[in-house]
Amino acid sequence: MGSTVRRSLSVVSFVLTLAVQTLPLVFAQENFYKGKTIRLIVGLAPGGGFDAYSRVIARHIGKHIPGNPTTVVDNMPGAASLLAANYVYKAAKPDGLTIGNFVGGLSFQQILGLPGVEFDAPKFEFLGVPAQDNFMIGVAKSTGITSIEQWKASGTVIKIGGVAPGGGTDDIPKVLKATLGLPLQLVSGYKGTGPVRLAFNAGEVQGACNSWESFKSTWRTEMDRGEVVLLVQANLKPHPEVPNVPWAVDLAKTEDAKKMILTSARVNGVLNRFYVLPPGTPKDRVRLLRKAFMDTLKDPEFLADTQKAKLDLDPIDGTEIEKQVRELFKLEPTLVAKMKEILK
Repeated sequence: MGSTVRRSLSVVSFVLTLAVQTLPLVFAQENFYKGKTIRLIVGLAPGGGFDAYSRVIARHIGKHIPGNPTTVVDNMPGAASLLAANYVYKAAKPDGLTIGNFVGGLSFQQILGLPGVEFDAPKFEFLGVPAQDNFMIGVAKSTGITSIEQWKASGTVIKIGGVAPGGGTDDIPKVLKATLGLPLQLVSGYKGTGPVRLAFNAGEVQGACNSWESFKSTWRTEMDRGEVVLLVQANLKPHPEVPNVPWAVDLAKTEDAKKMILTSARVNGVLNRFYVLPPGTPKDRVRLLRKAFMDTLKDPEFLADTQKAKLDLDPIDGTEIEKQVRELFKLEPTLVAKMKEILK
């Protein structure tokens, strides 16, 4: 028998062995998920970006899971999604039937010692993120403020609507106020970015710190009417779609200020929209749902729905998100101490 034939038989044997080992697992998961309902807990109120992404994902993820379970969205707003994060960590059954979607910045709040954190972030099982956020401050056209230089020079105090500590809606304005000297007043306590938008339209607040992704989708009407003026972006790098909006890092005067802006951008950008499973979820279901999550983000019907809703996609898989979260816990203690003072 020639070496080529032997190699071919070896490959066939390997494939058959793999199939024999894998098929029972697939059938087992199909039997588990068939007829079941997955609960996707969203930590913010309906009408915002988190809710918008989760509803499109819920509509399509079931067809990528053996047994094709139904997925329902359950909004659980409270304390910038801290209520939902604690619930998924402590109370949700780790059986692969509960997915959590909450503000990734809460991981950093754990490091800072935020009261009320009842989870250990690295112990979550991460599925991935559908998009990386690029936060910007936008103010009402009615303020008459058209640039960050004018804003600082005028000293006009603008009320910025926020949700709670731990989210980019609150933490980024605090960091920019401290590092760039922006004259803003944070009005926190709204149940999500949807209620912040309603407050903006009602004149309760004159601005918001939101992701560019959410400004384009859930604030589309206000953006199309020119009612929002974007003044500064606080991202890991300038966003190419808004080249005329100054990058906060370029405006910072010290290295410490730049580090704090970039740390806040990383926490509230790359990690902001992560999807997780409770600790202790069986590893085979973690692997299956990680794959289903990423496959959903490539699904043509899903992509058509996201385009219709103007939802940007820039996904990262669960393995990389897990690594990024662990890296947060290695930040310089001096930097953490300074940010703790700013974000308290």
